Amino acid sequence: MALRDILASICISLPGTVQSDPWGGGHDAWKVGDKMFICIGSKTPGVAVKCPDIETAEMLIEAGVGTKAPYFHKSWLLLPANVDEAVLRHRVLTSYDIVRSGLTKKLQATLPPRDNA
Repeated sequence: MALRDILASICISLPGTVQSDPWGGGHDAWKVGDKMFICIGSKTPGVAVKCPDIETAEMLIEAGVGTKAPYFHKSWLLLPANVDEAVLRHRVLTSYDIVRSGLTKKLQATLPPRDNA
């Protein structure tokens, strides 16, 4: 299965997610509450995910999990296109949870709970 298909299967199951192409040209940005939690570019191979903080992103880069996500804040990590599916799933769910928790309480209350499976 292609990386975009795997990402879609993970993201579509998360409450309140929407896919868009905010810059045109074939980017897939997945958002919750209009805030992006992952992005796959049209040319750069890999998936950008949000980490809890800069230190976590740096630690994951040092551990070889990914590299700095170009054009994103230092708390974002670029996972390679050939990333293990279990690692991909974990990082996507973590990114979703981080972004969702940063939404207003009112907006969070409109979203169903996330299945922890």
